[in-house]
Amino acid sequence: MPGKAAKVWITERQQSILMELSKSLTESRLVVQRATIVLRAFAGQLNEQIAVEIGLGPGQVGVWRRRWQAAWNELTALECREPRRLREAIQEVFRDAPRSGSPGTFTAAQVTQILALACEPPEKSGRPITHWTRKELHAEVLKRGIVPKISESQVGRYLKQAALQPHRRKMWLNTKEKDVAVFEEQVKTVCQTYLEAPRRAAEDGTRTVSVDEMTGLQALERTAPDKPTQPDSVAKHEFEYERHGTTTLIGNWDVVAGQMIACTLGPTRTEPDFVLHIAQTVATDPNVPWVFVADCLNVHQSAGLVEWVAKTCELDQSLGKKRETRHPGIASHAACVLVGPDASHPLRVSTET
Repeated sequence: MPGKAAKVWITERQQSILMELSKSLTESRLVVQRATIVLRAFAGQLNEQIAVEIGLGPGQVGVWRRRWQAAWNELTALECREPRRLREAIQEVFRDAPRSGSPGTFTAAQVTQILALACEPPEKSGRPITHWTRKELHAEVLKRGIVPKISESQVGRYLKQAALQPHRRKMWLNTKEKDVAVFEEQVKTVCQTYLEAPRRAAEDGTRTVSVDEMTGLQALERTAPDKPTQPDSVAKHEFEYERHGTTTLIGNWDVVAGQMIACTLGPTRTEPDFVLHIAQTVATDPNVPWVFVADCLNVHQSAGLVEWVAKTCELDQSLGKKRETRHPGIASHAACVLVGPDASHPLRVSTET
């Protein structure tokens, strides 16, 4: 008489990951099968039903039900502690258990050297590239004699197992502020500005805007119209184009509404350009306070900008010397300003980036 099938539980997040794995085109066939088994078991299907639908024996279905049941408590605890690692942990549950047999082709030391090479810049190996590709990495592994023979796909598998992606890059920016305490205070001020934006918008309609420029945009015109898509044929785009110079986009991102507003296009981004941009933006909704967050580019902290803010808020326009403050609410090197529609809304200026 057959035994009782293992009870299967899954959380909402686990279900989402299992559904992705069951429909994946890049995961192995075995992982897809095993994710499907758990989902159908959770839906209440019997082992015999699942076995027929996915082409396995009832005993094999039972094995993976029991494997999931045994791992579920640990997976749920991991989901609470480190949710980002949950997908990797579920994939580990679906891997085959280690089997006895001949030792692997490559030693742990060789694999470690391959991964260490992937973490080195390619120029250190004398290669005229900026990013490692699997092909270049494979060639360098053989050139250095780390292993006598290995396939490109095996190198790729080692990279995947180690979660290394040497072909990808993310941009980041060093701060010019050397004082750690000052920098932390600046970061807190800007983050707090963003966090308070929804509350300010609800209370008095304050618009919180992140503003910046994109310069050198090419104005290109294709020499022929595009050809539309057709059955068995994608849309075609004319390769040749005519240049019409460059332009500058000054954009505003409304952090509460989550959309671009009142953008400006022009040939330059000079001090007058930026002051005009801010004035035109405020004019779109002149009866509410505005908060502008920008970096410390010179045009973002110009005397002309502060003069316009002071005039708009009907404040003392005696600015004094550069980088000095005559009015308690005005600084000539401002980068974050709150502009009120009248004197009842005080002007606030800070130097954070």
